[in-house]
Amino acid sequence: MEYTHTQYGYTGLLTTVFMVAVTWASVPEVFAESATAGTLFVTFVVAMIALTFWFSRLDVTVATTEIKVSFGFGKPHRVIPLAEVAEARRVRNNWIQGWGVRKISNGWMYNVWGLDAVELEMTSGDVFRIGTDEPDKLHTAIALNTRT
Repeated sequence: MEYTHTQYGYTGLLTTVFMVAVTWASVPEVFAESATAGTLFVTFVVAMIALTFWFSRLDVTVATTEIKVSFGFGKPHRVIPLAEVAEARRVRNNWIQGWGVRKISNGWMYNVWGLDAVELEMTSGDVFRIGTDEPDKLHTAIALNTRT
């Protein structure tokens, strides 16, 4: 069974749009004080927008031999051979674990929104969590492909 899903983190996008709209109003004042400060300010705002769009989408594909997980433009990404997955289980993240690429207490997590995830325990003992808004479908696809 092949599974492909793209999840979007709309809250991050909306927050960034709001923050940019509010801060953009001060651009003329910053440029009036100093062209260098204004340029730095605009560069910061553009970088904030780019990073938000980059990390607001998570693509997950479960194929017959591997799981591929990637953000926005394909980086960062992770490819996990199904042969290395010892166990997959549905879990609920703690809100403080946040979104994005995160080091968690027992491994790594990729997440764009929400608290639901599928945790993969590797044969090496490492753990990798995939945040998802379809935990049952993702778990089923991984379970079916690791049995074959």
